[in-house]
Amino acid sequence: MQKFILSEINIYPIKSLGGIILKTAMVEKRGLRLDRRWMLVDDENKFISQREYPQMALIKVEAGVNGLKVSHKKYFGESIFIPFNNHTVEEIEVKIWNDVCLAQLLNKNYGSWFSKILGIKCNLVFMPDGSIRKVDTKYSNGNEIVSFADAYPFLLIGQSSLDELNSKLSAPVPMNRFRPNLVFTGGNAFVEDKWKKFKIGDVEFECVKPCARCTITTVNQDTAEMKKEPLATLSKFRKFGNKVLFGQNLIHKGEGVIKIGDELTILEEKIDI
Repeated sequence: MQKFILSEINIYPIKSLGGIILKTAMVEKRGLRLDRRWMLVDDENKFISQREYPQMALIKVEAGVNGLKVSHKKYFGESIFIPFNNHTVEEIEVKIWNDVCLAQLLNKNYGSWFSKILGIKCNLVFMPDGSIRKVDTKYSNGNEIVSFADAYPFLLIGQSSLDELNSKLSAPVPMNRFRPNLVFTGGNAFVEDKWKKFKIGDVEFECVKPCARCTITTVNQDTAEMKKEPLATLSKFRKFGNKVLFGQNLIHKGEGVIKIGDELTILEEKIDI
């Protein structure tokens, strides 16, 4: 009997900035606690990301007891503290892809700091508990909500899937190119494609849609350099229609603590039609 073990837990408190590796995490209604609850927006209140601004990869985020410490990986001494008890300027509507939802516009000093560091005009917003952004009903049970993540509360990738990709690359890439929330060991490459439902601890997860990959996968998260790989190679063997697929988007049922070393119990597999 194959064993599947949770080997990585990652959160990205500020959308498209650096991630944080955790040993344990709390699964809440929107996903992992603190995951993508903050976001940078442009003058039209539309989200900005590494797709257009790869320099965002160089912004490091750390979570403390009272807030987030944000710093630049290369410009030492350039840092800012964002408390969890946010100082709200006003409530505004923000745009993430085709979605519009309410967010709190935070103190303009934060926006000024990010604007200076990134070289682009932007503001920082926060998603309060009262803001409801629903998961696409085509791929949900109708009631699931999500943070400022692209579309789903979780992204899952098997370590074997990355190993298979790296076996085809001249220069292997780390898992952080794909920005997953959950990584597991065990099984063959892309075994997660076959799963429908699984459980970690008391939380049940459902694989609802393969993840279509974009140019963020080509951004080196340590240098912000943007090249063709690994997307070019991935497109040669993971292209379905006009999309390159890698990893599984998840919704979930229940809340609870998950931790590194937990076993993934497969409850149901997809039926090939």
